[in-house]
Amino acid sequence: MKVSSRSFTLGLVTAWYSSNIGVLLLNKYLLSNYGFRYPIFLTLCHMLACSLFSYIAINWFKLAPLQTLRSRLQFLKISALSLIFCLSVVAGNVSLRYLPVSFTQAVGATTPFFTAVFACFMTSKRESWLTYLTLVPVVTGVIIATGGEPSFHLFGFIMCVGATAARALKSVLQGILLSSEAEKLNSMNLLMYMAPVAVIFLLVAALVMEEDVVGITIALARDDVKILWYLIFNSALAYLVNLTNFLVTKHTSALTLQVLGNAKGAVAVVISILIFRNPVSVVGMLGYILTVIGVVLYSEAKKRSR
Repeated sequence: MKVSSRSFTLGLVTAWYSSNIGVLLLNKYLLSNYGFRYPIFLTLCHMLACSLFSYIAINWFKLAPLQTLRSRLQFLKISALSLIFCLSVVAGNVSLRYLPVSFTQAVGATTPFFTAVFACFMTSKRESWLTYLTLVPVVTGVIIATGGEPSFHLFGFIMCVGATAARALKSVLQGILLSSEAEKLNSMNLLMYMAPVAVIFLLVAALVMEEDVVGITIALARDDVKILWYLIFNSALAYLVNLTNFLVTKHTSALTLQVLGNAKGAVAVVISILIFRNPVSVVGMLGYILTVIGVVLYSEAKKRSR
C-alpha cells in the first residue's frame, strides 16, 4: 500500500513538473521561435481551457467539492483577482518574446520579495528581521543576473518584473478579499470562477490590441496545421498545471511543496538552456544561484517565525 501511495505521489510530482516546465517552454517556442506574436490571445486560449476543464473536473469527476458563490460582493472580489491574474500571465508571456526562460525564472524567483512588500503596505503585516534579511540575496541575485544576462532586453525585463509583482499582489489580495471562512475557496474552485471572467477581460483586450488575431491564426493554420495542435496542447497543459498543483498540495506536506517548487525553477532553467541554447554567462548563473539560495532561506525563516 505504501509503495502504491509513493508511486502515486511520484506520478503527481512528475506530472506537475512536466506540465509546469512544458507550458513554459512551449509558450517560449510559440511566442519567440515559432513567431506567433499574440500573447493575449495565447493566454485567452489558456483561460478557455481552464474554464472548460475546471467545470468538468469539479462537476463531473468530483476532483474537488463544489463551493458556491455566496454573494455578488464575493463575485466582484473574484473578478478583481481575475483581472490581476490576467495581467500577470499576459505580462509573463510577453516577457518570453524578448527574454530567455532562464532569465525569466531568475526574475520570477523574487516573488517572495514583492509578496513581503505588498503584505507590509496593504495589511501592515510585519515579518521578523531575519525574514527580511533573507530577501537581500533574493534581490541581489537578480541584480547580478541582470548585469550578466547576454540576452537582456529592457522591455522584456519590465514585463517580467511586472508579471512577478502582479503574481505577488494577487496572492496578498486573495488573502485580504477572501479572508472570511465563508468566502474562502480552494484553488480548483477559485480557478473555475476566475477563468470565465478572465476570458471576458482577455477577449476584449485581444480584439482591441491584437486586431484580427483569429483571422491571422486561421490563416496560419492553413499554411501549417501544427499551430492548432500547438495551441490546443499548450492550453491543455495550462490547465494541467493548475490541476497537478492542487493535487500535489493535497497529497504532500507544505515543506515538500516548498522544496519541490524551489527545485522546479532550477530544472526549468537547465532544460530551457539545453533546448533553446541561449547564451548564459557565469555571472548570470551565479546571480540566479544566489537568488535561489535566498528563496530557500526565506522559506526556512518563514517556517520558523510561525
